[in-house]
Amino acid sequence: MSLVRLIARPMLASIFIVQGFKNFRDPEPLVPQTKSLVDKFGPLLEENAPSVPTDPKQLVRINAATQFGAGLALATGKFPRLAAAVLASSLVPTTAARYPFWETEDPEVRSEQRLHALKNAGLVGGLMLASVDTEGKPGLSWRAKRAADKAKHATKSTKRKAQKAASKAKP
Repeated sequence: MSLVRLIARPMLASIFIVQGFKNFRDPEPLVPQTKSLVDKFGPLLEENAPSVPTDPKQLVRINAATQFGAGLALATGKFPRLAAAVLASSLVPTTAARYPFWETEDPEVRSEQRLHALKNAGLVGGLMLASVDTEGKPGLSWRAKRAADKAKHATKSTKRKAQKAASKAKP
């Protein structure tokens, strides 16, 4: 692992580890904001995914545990691409619940919430980059294409050899 990755991954993950731990231990401050989101999307969830919980406190804890676990995985380099994708996915509903600047009338509060939403958008961008980082190694699609090209070349070569051998074998 490069020095940049060794330093950057824990830095990117730190906010998720700290906030995930804090929010898991004390979900109450986030329950009202989560409840407003659940009130909007709860019926849709119950209709299409009845096994998904709609209790705001439970959702805060699930999100906190997810962010804490994925943050640790990213920081330690264990499944970093998956961890980054999970963190990016968890940040979207978190931002929508916590910083609904589009619903706020007070210009000062609106500006502050927009700033935090943009900060989270920046984090999502960094996490998206981390989720596709192959550490300089070829990705799965490149390796699959290369293997297919090699197989195609080997098939053509074998076909030519077989045709040559067949033409020599004819009386």
